[in-house]
Amino acid sequence: MHRPAQRLTRILACAAVPVMLVAAGCSSDDSSGGKDAQQDKPASSSAASAPAVEKAAYGTLPEACSTLSKKTLKDLVPDADSLKGKTGKSDDTASRATCSWNSLDNKGVNGSQFRWLHVSLMRFDSDEALGSGAKRAEKYYAKQIADAKATEDAKKVAAEPVSGTGDAATVVSYELKKKEGTFKQQSLVTRVENVVVTVDYNGAGLAGQSSPKTEGLVEDATKAGKEAVAAVTKANSSDAKGSSDADSGKEPEKDADKKSTKEDDDDNAGQGAAPGKS
Repeated sequence: MHRPAQRLTRILACAAVPVMLVAAGCSSDDSSGGKDAQQDKPASSSAASAPAVEKAAYGTLPEACSTLSKKTLKDLVPDADSLKGKTGKSDDTASRATCSWNSLDNKGVNGSQFRWLHVSLMRFDSDEALGSGAKRAEKYYAKQIADAKATEDAKKVAAEPVSGTGDAATVVSYELKKKEGTFKQQSLVTRVENVVVTVDYNGAGLAGQSSPKTEGLVEDATKAGKEAVAAVTKANSSDAKGSSDADSGKEPEKDADKKSTKEDDDDNAGQGAAPGKS
């Protein structure tokens, strides 16, 4: 008998509250209906899609043995059997390449001067799971420096930044005593965009010859590092890219992140190769 009055009371109560509350609580007897409707809405496409990783700046590498000029090689390894160098083995030359040179100035009973030079190039592609090529190169750059500092049996370890070489550069110097003599090692590590260049250069005075001065070795290693960085930049210039693309007709292969960062011919890199080996 009182149902019409109760219905009118409810309608008036709903009319007195804000529209948003009316939609949530007054349009239906089921208070959970509004929540269900919110849960059923599809997620925003912009929230679901992650931003794409930026493309790597450099897509190729120069030949490692051609990164240094003949003049520089004659200064650093003047008595090398060949200035062509020894190319390291690699199954992906678009992502990794190495070259090494040996120089032994044998003065017989008056002793000898030994020099060993090694250039390593590592290029990183951008990967959505692993990050941009530049970020990956930054991590490898830091690892190379840490590895050089942690060389087993190294003495007088020192590291200092180098300006004017790539986006960042550091040279790590130390000494290693071997049966042949004391080897003074310089490891210059530099990053340019998504490529890391490592120049290992060491020298030793053998059989009575005095050891070379660290300052001179650092200067030579830095000069080689700058030339190698310039070679990487030139290989990825617009002119070089156009010529390379026309010749090859294909894009460079991607590197594999799980590959070993040591080359087959690089067992002694950063530790002073024995005279007569490369």
